[in-house]
Amino acid sequence: MEKYSRIVVGFVLCFCLSFRYGEAELEKFKHPTKSIDGSLSFLVIGDWGRRGEFNQSEVALQMGGIGEKLDIDFVVSTGDNFYDNGLTGEHDTAFEESFSKIYTASSLQKQWYSVLGNHDYRGDAEAQLSLLLRKIDTRWICLRSFIVNAELAEIFFVDTTPFVNMYFTDAEGHTYDWRGIASRKAYLANLLKDLESALRESNAKWKIVVGHHAIRSIGHHGDTHELIKHILPLLRANNVDMYINGHDHCLQHISGSKSPVQFLTSGGGSKAWKGDIDEQNRTGTIFYYDGQGFMSVGLTEAEASIVFHDVFGKILYNLNLSKEQLRAAM
Repeated sequence: MEKYSRIVVGFVLCFCLSFRYGEAELEKFKHPTKSIDGSLSFLVIGDWGRRGEFNQSEVALQMGGIGEKLDIDFVVSTGDNFYDNGLTGEHDTAFEESFSKIYTASSLQKQWYSVLGNHDYRGDAEAQLSLLLRKIDTRWICLRSFIVNAELAEIFFVDTTPFVNMYFTDAEGHTYDWRGIASRKAYLANLLKDLESALRESNAKWKIVVGHHAIRSIGHHGDTHELIKHILPLLRANNVDMYINGHDHCLQHISGSKSPVQFLTSGGGSKAWKGDIDEQNRTGTIFYYDGQGFMSVGLTEAEASIVFHDVFGKILYNLNLSKEQLRAAM
């Protein structure tokens, strides 16, 4: 059954749009849901790839159990997929040692949709985008920015690292792989144009945007001001329901103050920062956990159920969103 499911998923995944940056739109994948009622469920994990260390293997074990219980459709990775400095190339053994050999549960043998984080850009960023990795492990789908059309929801994955000024002006001794970004200004302008167009044209019941960096966070890195300036206005203008990120090694939920956008952080895939919290930036914060874990999302036409799980599988926080209530707040 597992083999059959992977074959079916691999078959139905197709490229509906394929354009080069600097010209037009975002690449889109279709991922039909398996359920008769059209509901959708998936897991979200971020900041994980440490060859099983820092409780990565323990989190993976719990993901497998929750994934089986929910019969998930796929997994979302919010970036920083391989520590500390990404992959060295397509043949880096860290890919299998931090991914294939860690997330071995049968329920996790579904498509993984991943974005790049800042640590991924410190290595060979192009390697993670390589088709060779998809051959090594067919679950792996990683692009800079793209869209997953899962019928009930459209999930817009955004490459947030190039937005952050410090990686260009004060790299703190780190080297970043900008080979795929010939002109930062043109790259960001095209990405924003493509994202705005895609969000505006989407008729999905749920609109979800995924990036590595937080728009709102009370964790170690805090708010990302470049995203507040450039991305947040697009979310508000186009009725986006959730913005999901990693980067801060914690789990958190912050509610938007000027729109119904919900800010959700799932960056507890391995190493966590205990006690690292900005008490001065708590506006809108509903839940914060400074430990390891992951998030599960269940969607129907009317409701969203978001659950944060810790490294032992314990439910830390349960958020139920009504589509009717969100619509009324718009």
